[in-house]
Amino acid sequence: MKTLIPVENGNTLKALQGFLKRLLELGGVDALMLPLRTPFGTVTPGVVTDPDWLGEADPLAPVLPSNGATLAGKLSAREPRAKVGVVLRACELRALVELTKMQQASLNDLVLIAVDCAGTYSVPGYQRSASVQNTVVSGQLSAVSLYADAASKPDAPDPNLRAACKICEQPVFDGAQIAIELLGVDPAQEIRVTIADELGAKLDLSETAVPSGRATVVEKLVAARTAARDAEFAAIRARLEGPEGVPGVFAACIRCHNCMEVCPICYCKQCVFKSAIFDHEPMQFIGWAKQKGAYRLPSDTMLFHLTRMNHMALSCVGCGMCTEACPAELPVGLVFRAVNQRLDATFEYVPGRSVDEPLPLVTFKADEWSDVGE
Repeated sequence: MKTLIPVENGNTLKALQGFLKRLLELGGVDALMLPLRTPFGTVTPGVVTDPDWLGEADPLAPVLPSNGATLAGKLSAREPRAKVGVVLRACELRALVELTKMQQASLNDLVLIAVDCAGTYSVPGYQRSASVQNTVVSGQLSAVSLYADAASKPDAPDPNLRAACKICEQPVFDGAQIAIELLGVDPAQEIRVTIADELGAKLDLSETAVPSGRATVVEKLVAARTAARDAEFAAIRARLEGPEGVPGVFAACIRCHNCMEVCPICYCKQCVFKSAIFDHEPMQFIGWAKQKGAYRLPSDTMLFHLTRMNHMALSCVGCGMCTEACPAELPVGLVFRAVNQRLDATFEYVPGRSVDEPLPLVTFKADEWSDVGE
C-alpha cells in the first residue's frame, strides 16, 4: 500500500513523529527503536514504549552515532522478545540482514522501518552544529535540505557529509514492512510511505495516489554516488597495489580495535585479538628486532586487519563506522569496500540484499571457481 502523510506548516519531523505515534498507539508494534534527541542537542538510539516520548524522536537527524543493526540484534536475537519496530537507514538494514544470516539477529518479531538516506554527518560535526543551533527545527531543516540537494544536485553532495555517505550507492532499502520515502517528494509538503497492507489497515490508512518521479531521482543519485565510489576505489587500489602497499596504507594503525568495536559485522563474542595469544613475552619483541634489526610497535597490526578482512569483508555494507572511529584517520572502510566489491563480483553476492540469499562462504557450489580456471 502506498500513501501520503501530509505535512503541516513545513514541520516534516512532527508529521513523521505523528505517524510513528499512531503505529505505537494502535498496536502495530510493542516498542520502537529509533534515534532520540537529548536535551543537549545530541542524538542517540533508544527504545520507546510510551507514545508521548516520540516527541523526542528524530529519525530525520542526519547523523549516525552507531550502526543500529547491532542494537536491533540485541533486541531480537533471543526469546522472549517483543514486537519492535526498528527505524533504520539503508546501510543499517543491510547489516541487519547479514547479522540475521549469521544468527546474530532475528527478523521474526521485528518490523523494519526504512528511511531514505541522503547522507549523514560525523557525530562531532553534527554535535558542533547542534550546539550552535540547538533546536529541533534547525536539525530538521538541515535534513530536509539534504533530501532536496540529493534530488536537485546529486553530483555535488554536501562536502561535510561522511566519506562513506558520499560513495553509498544504496540510499534506499527494499523489503521493509514500512518505507519512509523522502527522495522524490518535497518533504516539507508531504511524506510518501509504502506500508504492508496488514499494517496499513491496522493504522486505518488507505491507498493514495503518490507523485511520480521518485525512481528517476533515486536513479540519478545512485549514478552519481556510483561514479564517486568508483573514483575512490581506483585511488585506494592504486595505493594498495603500488609502492605504498597494504602495509603503507595501514602504517599509522595503533591497534586500538576501534574499527572492530563499531563494525556491525564483527560480532564474535571472544575475539582472538583480545586473547592471551597476543600478549607476547618481553623477549619475543627483542628477538624479532634482532632478526630484522628493528621491529615495529605496536605489533601484529597487519595481521589484525587482514584477519578481520578475511572474516567480514564479504558482508561489509559500507556504513563507514570503522573509518569514523579510527583515531589515525585510516581509510579502513574504503579498503574493505574496495576488497568487498571484487569479492561480490566473484560470488555474485550483494551483502544485505536478501535474507534468503545464503552467505557464499558457508555455501558449497561445485563449479563456483570454474570462471577463474579452477
